[in-house]
Amino acid sequence: MNSKERILAAATKIAQAHGYGGLNFRDLAEEVGIKAASIYHHFASKADLGAAVARRYWEDSTAALDALSAESSDPVHCLRRYPDTFRRALESGNRICLCSFMAAESDDLPEVVVKEVQTFADVNVAWLGKVLSAAGAARSGESEQRARAIFAAVAGAQLIARSRSDIALYDALIDSYRVAGLIPDR
Repeated sequence: MNSKERILAAATKIAQAHGYGGLNFRDLAEEVGIKAASIYHHFASKADLGAAVARRYWEDSTAALDALSAESSDPVHCLRRYPDTFRRALESGNRICLCSFMAAESDDLPEVVVKEVQTFADVNVAWLGKVLSAAGAARSGESEQRARAIFAAVAGAQLIARSRSDIALYDALIDSYRVAGLIPDR
């Protein structure tokens, strides 16, 4: 892994735990084992770094959602597994979705970072809408609205579980969404 990749990986972990406000070139350099000035070789500013981290995050999320679709031709199975994509962050040091964390900071983010954070939400909502339609779980005009509700509910469950360091709470909330019919179960 080259320096740029190590910087992005370390910055992602930091941002998942502390948000954009927690990204600090000095601490990041120490984590990666390089001089702070070396980060500027790859990223001209904190905004450039934040945008690159958020972009990489939504690109990785897109790949994970595509893999989920590829592993099963059953759209209901894909919808059932969708919350697992958020659960993994909780399993990794009680972190939350980087873009959810940054979205909470949106008033203080540079526009270039806001754009990438919004793209993460757009990618998730588009995927959910497509899969909801394929599952026959929403009429064509309703799939985007329901997809937004699922995305918001899953991200919210992750936030609540993180605040209590309780992954079982996340699982219980996701189960309650299934029982209520928000996330199709069959």
